[in-house]
Amino acid sequence: MSKTPEQWLEEAPGEKREGVFKLFLGYAPGVGKTYNMLSEGLRRHSRGENVVVGIVETHGRRPISELASKLDVVPRKKLEYKGTVFEEMDVDAILARKPAVVLVDELAHTNIEGSRNAKRYQDVIELLDAKINVVSTMNVQHIESLSPTVARITGVHVRETVPDWIVQRAGEIVMADLTPEALQTRMRRGDIYPVERAERALGNFFQRGNLIALRELALRQVTQVVDKTLEAHRAGEHFEVNAAVRERIAVCISSNPAAQYLIARGGRMAHALDGDYYVAYVDVSADESDENRRSLAENVRFAENLGATVVRLNRGNVAYRVAEFVRDKHITQIIFGRSAQEGWRKYMYLTVIQKFLRQAPAVDVHIVTQEAN
Repeated sequence: MSKTPEQWLEEAPGEKREGVFKLFLGYAPGVGKTYNMLSEGLRRHSRGENVVVGIVETHGRRPISELASKLDVVPRKKLEYKGTVFEEMDVDAILARKPAVVLVDELAHTNIEGSRNAKRYQDVIELLDAKINVVSTMNVQHIESLSPTVARITGVHVRETVPDWIVQRAGEIVMADLTPEALQTRMRRGDIYPVERAERALGNFFQRGNLIALRELALRQVTQVVDKTLEAHRAGEHFEVNAAVRERIAVCISSNPAAQYLIARGGRMAHALDGDYYVAYVDVSADESDENRRSLAENVRFAENLGATVVRLNRGNVAYRVAEFVRDKHITQIIFGRSAQEGWRKYMYLTVIQKFLRQAPAVDVHIVTQEAN
């Protein structure tokens, strides 16, 4: 039986609203992210897709250069800054060319001043909005909510980060994996850095314990994406799912810079539970100084980048205000930070917690030791 024109139209896919974003995630330099991205580009090219290289950082690695040379490369844009010429991805040229797929290495990269956008991930958003598919790469330590944890593990403070919502926008995340032992072997051979830098790197960031912990973080990140994809599939296929009350996670912060560790912890918890995420702070007189205002603003910005709803509570009794907030927003789990304190400060902290518990509705309370990184 032939179909009517109306039936064909109903079955036809709708107009593409944005490009598809695929991300190769690694846990350290040298695990194979860029190689995998280029291999993906070559496979798509062999299927007849219009694939171009937006930007690839070879770092002098011959196998990467050889793969990249097999694809069309959009010439980089030259920008002069303080008397030196730099090269960045030419977003305008890519938009004008309108490829089906563009390969963009090192998503967390900061563009040189004078570029179209400050960050490379902002370039990627523009390309996606122009309905161009993007395949990109990034290491797990550049995910903003994980940067405090990475600093605690490795002692290295990551300066270039990508907001969590960018990573969550990816339709597919693939882990570029390699065992820590194999990665260290590659390092000693000079496959990642020049041999003269290898031993120093192996004694610092590339220590086996660090690599194991970072690999675990990356595996956990990919697992969460797989779990969400499975749930979406089940919902689409009308599988029965157990009804449950949606979790609502809240973190109570102050202007203390160490609060970012709590914010990141809460963000990971909310993400893992697929719950709503709030960050709340009480307006207190201590935050009126310029230094504290700046620190609080930075904490708020950090929370917003993790997708949290930030709530400013009116000045007053801290325990009462937070309990009122928990009641009004139906919070199911709340996180408080505990700095290493002695004497009267510790007594005051415990008093506030006790008052909160007396006034708050039923809620799970997490008290987490926060340390400045």
